[in-house]
Amino acid sequence: MQFHKALGAAALTLGAAALALPAQAKDLKIGLVLSVSGPFADYGRQIQNGIQVYMAQHGDTVAGRKVKLIVKDDTGIAPAVAKRQAQELLIKDKVDILAGFDLTPNAFSVAPLATEAKVPMVVMNAATSSVTEKSPYIVRTSMTLPQSSWAIAQWAYKNGIHSAYVMVADYGPGHDAQLQFKKTFTELGGKVLGEVRTPVNTADYSPFLQRVKETHPDALFFFVPPGSSMIALAKNFREMGLDKLGIKEMGPGDMTDENSLAALGDNALGMITAFHYSDAHPSKENEAFTTAYAKAHPQDRANFMSVGGYDGMQLIYKVLEKTGGDASGDAFIAAAKGLKWESPRGPVQIDPNTRDIIQNEYIRKLDRVNGKLQNIEFATFEAVKDPGK
Repeated sequence: MQFHKALGAAALTLGAAALALPAQAKDLKIGLVLSVSGPFADYGRQIQNGIQVYMAQHGDTVAGRKVKLIVKDDTGIAPAVAKRQAQELLIKDKVDILAGFDLTPNAFSVAPLATEAKVPMVVMNAATSSVTEKSPYIVRTSMTLPQSSWAIAQWAYKNGIHSAYVMVADYGPGHDAQLQFKKTFTELGGKVLGEVRTPVNTADYSPFLQRVKETHPDALFFFVPPGSSMIALAKNFREMGLDKLGIKEMGPGDMTDENSLAALGDNALGMITAFHYSDAHPSKENEAFTTAYAKAHPQDRANFMSVGGYDGMQLIYKVLEKTGGDASGDAFIAAAKGLKWESPRGPVQIDPNTRDIIQNEYIRKLDRVNGKLQNIEFATFEAVKDPGK
């Protein structure tokens, strides 16, 4: 009898002790919707590379929660596919956070799902200004096209460029770049001598460049998708002798993306761009990032997309540290608003009003340094908010 009483007391004691132990925190599931295959697969790879570098430096646990990444392939510009993949992540995988989104149309299609599920959506690249307006649960760690288009227009007019021709790809980011450059440049006193929107997958720009040649502006402001389109544009520009006419090439910095420089080659030498990141940016944070990146991914160069992924994870970790591990939509967004940190790109902050990133815009010239093509920063516009809003 005494034995059974003692056993019962021991069981009660053990039960109380078990109740007193902290519960095992659930894994933090992050669903990444990215272009893993198709013509924009490089985008998805670079964002994943940046995420991996951040987690290698800071561990795979935050606020006591093990981070689990689930990657879904949107295959490129495919809003219906992206939406279906995001639905699966939310319903089947029960992710805590949606992230990635290298392309604007895909981010647009998923935004209503984030709103309905009240799940945070961290945009790591898609750069159309209105992306963050599509859901109160979106926060962006990359850029907007108006930020760099505003900066290059400011620099151009103040440095003797008073006429320009505008050529952009005919989709959201291109429209943003066109409208912001034209607005800023003309308000300063500059003249836009012509404008054209080109198909997104243009392989030959010579018919469009012929109009530029005939108009003979001080500069061509352009935005086309980085990669094969930009390579074709740079090649056609030189072949048609526009550089010999003294027409300067300038645009947002993704035109001279580090991962495309080998393919661009000398056709892109001298291009002036405005952007928030260069792998040549001089800071200890960037040196640590590029060193770790080169070691982990020697086949690639760190670029703006990898920094978008890196800082996307940095945002998630910093928010979870603030909330004590709470990733629920309202708590996450409240903690993200106004958040500041030192990025490989320089000082950044999440705008508490728009949930977009505030960052420096650097004016750069593409040059060869010790035989290597690099975007060399030579002027800075500090703490640029998205002028598109």
